[in-house]
Amino acid sequence: MKYFIAACLLIGASLGAQAASDDDMWQALQKTAVAARALSYQGIFVCQSGKQSKSVQITHMFTDKGEFSRNVLLDGTPRQLLSQGSDLVIYNQKNEKVVIEKRHGQNMFPAVLPTNLESIRANYALHIGDAERIADRQAQIYLLESKDGLRYSYKLWVDSEYGLLLKSVLLNSHNEVIESIAFNQVALMQVGGLDWFRPKIDSKKNYVMEDEVPTSADTGVVNAWSIKELPAGYRKVDQMIRMVHGKTLPVTHIVFSDGMAYVSLFIEPANLKTKASTKATQAVVGNTSYYMNVTDGYQITVVGEVPEITAAQIGNAVIFNK
Repeated sequence: MKYFIAACLLIGASLGAQAASDDDMWQALQKTAVAARALSYQGIFVCQSGKQSKSVQITHMFTDKGEFSRNVLLDGTPRQLLSQGSDLVIYNQKNEKVVIEKRHGQNMFPAVLPTNLESIRANYALHIGDAERIADRQAQIYLLESKDGLRYSYKLWVDSEYGLLLKSVLLNSHNEVIESIAFNQVALMQVGGLDWFRPKIDSKKNYVMEDEVPTSADTGVVNAWSIKELPAGYRKVDQMIRMVHGKTLPVTHIVFSDGMAYVSLFIEPANLKTKASTKATQAVVGNTSYYMNVTDGYQITVVGEVPEITAAQIGNAVIFNK
């Protein structure tokens, strides 16, 4: 199957593209990883997953003070993301209040590639394809092909002049598109002031900060479990403990990644209803796999844009101390 995917992409490629060396291709992706963070630009991109679609306006600026970005959801319920470096603040408008969540940033479009490509090279094969126009820009196509069944493949359209990622498509093992993110307009901008770096939300609404419990807090959860062997290529990149609205006890949230894909693991004390469940459940909705199980009085939930087998392996990697 993997050779079929590569062949489909390479059909019609120019002789120059075919002659590109492996090192040249990886250097091009390295430029793409840096460009998304080091360039200043503004545009609108569209996210398409199944029948759902949403448009996002992005403003990104790199100054002598660091990297700043604001994403504004243009459809549906107002939602904004402001990031400074790796720190991310999410503003969600819910009824008569605005819920503010603090997160450590993951790789978000167009910065989907990490600056260190070592893990990507270990888990994906890289191929080059044709040139196309995206958002009125000339782009070179690359395919990051999964080396196994533990992750999806990615098709990337890279700006031929600046290296900025213009479009990203997620492909399952059957070479079917399960998610597409693409600019429909984008332009570089001059570095200037940061007056734009603030949320555009109704100031009359109440602001509610989502609570985060320090990982050293005496919650009774932190030392109750450990993680055994993870799926090949994945490692823990973040961990936090949060109080979630409607729950009396904190929820542990752990994030794993192979450099491209991110998977969230949630561990929390099971309630009476979930304790009665003795069977693990799995589901796939669009590009996201879900896995849930109850063991030793705890509910384990895994969510991520990965194949079902990966979500299940991560869920089954949790062992509870006796």
